[in-house]
Formats: sequence, structure tokens, C-alpha cells
Amino acid sequence: MNILLLTISVFSIVALGIAQEEKSGIGPKAKKHKAPKIKEDQHVLVLTSSNFARALKENKYLLVKFYIALSAPSQTVKEEFSVAAAYLKEKTKDVRFGQVDITQEKDLGKEFNIKDFPTLKLFVNGDRKNPTDCKGVRTASAFVTWITRQTGPSSTLINATDHYESFIKSDKVSVVGFLKDPGSSFTEHFSEAAKDVPEFPFGLVTNEEVLVHVGITQNMVAVYKKDKSVHYLISEEEIESKMDLVRLIRTYVMDMVTEYNMETSVTIFDVPIDHHILLFASKTSEQFSAMYESYESAALEFRGKIVFVLVDTDETRNGRIFEYFRITEVDTPAIRILNLTSDVKYRMPADDVTFENVRSFCQNYLDGKAKPQRDSEDIPKDWDKLPVKALVGKNFNKVAFNKSSNVFVMFYAPWSKPCKELFPVWEELGKRYLNNANVTIAKIDCTANDIQLMVLDRYPYFRFFPAGSDTKSVRYTGKTTLDAFTEFLEHELTSPNIEEEETSSSSESSNQASEHQMKEEL
Repeated sequence: MNILLLTISVFSIVALGIAQEEKSGIGPKAKKHKAPKIKEDQHVLVLTSSNFARALKENKYLLVKFYIALSAPSQTVKEEFSVAAAYLKEKTKDVRFGQVDITQEKDLGKEFNIKDFPTLKLFVNGDRKNPTDCKGVRTASAFVTWITRQTGPSSTLINATDHYESFIKSDKVSVVGFLKDPGSSFTEHFSEAAKDVPEFPFGLVTNEEVLVHVGITQNMVAVYKKDKSVHYLISEEEIESKMDLVRLIRTYVMDMVTEYNMETSVTIFDVPIDHHILLFASKTSEQFSAMYESYESAALEFRGKIVFVLVDTDETRNGRIFEYFRITEVDTPAIRILNLTSDVKYRMPADDVTFENVRSFCQNYLDGKAKPQRDSEDIPKDWDKLPVKALVGKNFNKVAFNKSSNVFVMFYAPWSKPCKELFPVWEELGKRYLNNANVTIAKIDCTANDIQLMVLDRYPYFRFFPAGSDTKSVRYTGKTTLDAFTEFLEHELTSPNIEEEETSSSSESSNQASEHQMKEEL
């Protein structure tokens, strides 16, 4: 009995001692679980839904690239992004780069509304709700400059005339803000614009001696190009916001007309202007000099409103942009306007590239009066009531490739003089075959309806579609008279061996998919 009481007393004393040790913090502590380091790929954090919040918490500045591995633009940026990530990782502990593969992390893509690839966003102090978009940055040096300007001063203070003279010659392009009146929003707009244009050095002048040296009497921004003897001035009245200044700077960095190629395509799409006009022409043609002069004169008038681009049709590497705009050799010279926001194309309603035609086209477009180039116009209610049937994209295949009737079609442009002169002749042909159930005479505006034919001619052009075939057509290249048209028709109707030519009619969905892919590649 005494032994049992002694044992109980010992256990009680030991238990009391352990309790006191735990209470006082003395004694062994439970080990805390340490989360594993976030995996890296070439100095870039590999982010997922499970570690994204931790990455935000652990890094003051986190620049995240949302990408698709198979996207060509994503592949282009990958190496430059990694080089910048490695450089900044060595320079500072505050900045890290991360990447999210949207094909694997769909929830993150949805959360941040990722539509284009790659999309880059800067997260500051763990703020998940208000990231800053990083746009138009593609090189390692530009990434470094962009981050540096986001985290510190965005421009260099110029306090001496010799510093000013050396600064404007320090790079191929340099931008200087002259601050005469500090009481306005000019400084804020200039500072914010510098963050969005990391490719070029930005300098700020407040020193009176430098202002007098340059001859500046009011707030102003100057864009200097090293290879140009002139510079471009932007007054404060033109700058109502940061984006106004960014738009004007990027406009003046470009030439009046920029020739499209793989290098300039980056610059062209970096300009925050949604309206692009393109001239498709051969630089070796006899008419090129006159056309280009007219085009460049119009570019001067609409500078800052529309981006003017030249596409050389002799350059075989431009094939993809020809496909995207559905331009063929017989169409050129040709002018198109593209609205980048709506992806709607517009065709200049004239054949001659003159200053007046280009100017009128641009002004009508900006005024909302230009006619969009669509896959199809709406089907007219009375399309089949007249001797000449009115075809559009929506009903073309159904009429042209039918089982019972042979169809003879005139493809025209409404502004073309030769087309206008032929309308009465074509109308007479329609009346001549009005009561013939085996023949349909039709016409279609080929500038407003996108008909995919393998071989096209300069409008007006003509095709005969024999009954019962859904892939064949016969080109007509004879005289454009009533008798000649009739003779051709009678020959085709009675000929047992029709000389046929393949016609391509791809589906709308495949056209759209192909067009989307080409747009990404441009």
C-alpha cells in the first residue's frame, strides 16, 4: 500500500514538473514545418495556384508572366525575360520574376482575365487586386529599365547644359521633359509615361540655365532621334493624360510611314493607336514614287491618329500579312484600314492612290462613315426578284453551286468605272435569260463580300458555275459585249466537256481560326 502511494506521488511530481516547464517555455519545442522553396526555371519562379499567394507575400516586387508554352510570342519573350530575372536577382532582394503556364493554371488565368499571351503584370507589396500591366516590353534591358522605373525615379535630372547635350545624343532616341511651371500635372504625366516607355532614356530639366540654353519658355516634351537633325516638340496642351504622351512619343519615334517587316512589326503594334492604314504596293513599280509621296503627305495630316504602314508586295516574307488581309497580286496597289480593337477591316473605295483619295478615306473612317469589309453583306429582300440576281457572301455558295441551274456571275467594285459602264450590258443579259430556268445571271460586290476563289482577276471579272458541281467554275476572259457574253453562255450550255477550274470555298470557322493565328504571328 505504501509502495503504491509512493509511486503515485512520484508520477504526480513528474507530471507537475513537465506542465510547469511547458508553461514557462522551458524544455523541448515542437519543430515548425518549413515550406519548400518555390521551384525556379532559369531564375524565374514557377508559379501555381497553390504557391501564388506565398510568392506575393515573400516578394516586394513580383513581375509575373502569364504564358502559353506553344505561343510564338511567348517563346520570343522567354529568353529575354530569364536574362532580366537573373540580373535583378543578383542586384536586389526586393524584385523577383515569376511565370504562370495558363494551360496548367486555368484558375489564375481566369482570375486575372488573361486574354493575350504573354501578359505581364507587376504585383507590389502582395497586392493581388491591383497589379500594374507591363506592355510592349520584350528585351532584357527593357525589362530591367521598366522595373527600375517602377521602383524608383523614372527619369534623370538634367542640371547643366553639357549634361543636356550629351544626354540627347546618348541613345538612338531620347526624351526630355522641360518643366517651366511646376504647378501643373505635367510632371506626373511625364513621370508615368517614362515608366511605360522603358526602351529610351528620359531626362527632366528644371534648371533655368538649361531652359534658356534650349529656348524653352513653357512646359514641353521633346523627342530626339540620333539620326535626325530635327526633333519633335509636344506641348502641354496636347497632354491631357499619361496615355496621350505615350501615344505621341511612340508616334514620333516612328517614321512618317513605317515599312512593315519582322523588326518594325514590334514598333508598329507598340504604338497605342488602334487605327492602322496599310499600303500594299511594289517598290519597284513605275508608279511607286508618286503613290508613296501621296501616301506620306496624308500620313503627315493624320499623324498621331492613324499609323501609316507600307507593305512591299515584292518581299516574299510578307506572305502572312497578305493572307491576313486577303490581298492578291491583282488587287495591288491596295489600301486597307484595320481597327485593332474590333479587328474590322476597311477597303479604300478607290483604285488610285492619290492624296485626296487617301485623305478622304482616312477622314471618313475617323468620322464613322467608312464601309467595313466583311465576309458578307446582308441578303437583300428582293435579291432574286430582278433579272440580275444580287449575291452576297451569305448566299453565294447556295446559288453558285446548285444542282439545277447554271450560274454566270459578274464580280464588281461599285466605284470602278469599267464596272459601272458594264452594268447596263449585264442587265440586258439578265433579261435575255430571265425565262430560262437553266440559267441564272448574277452579280456580287467583291469589295464588300469575301469570296474565296483560288484565281482572281482585276474587277470586273466573270465566272461561269456549271449546274451540279460544288467545286468547279469557268473563267470568262472574252469581250465584254452582250453578244460575246451570250455566245460564251450558249457554248458552255451545249458543251459536253466543260473546261473546269477548281474553286476554293473554305468554311467561315476555319477562316476565322486561320485569321486569328495569322494575327498572332504578325
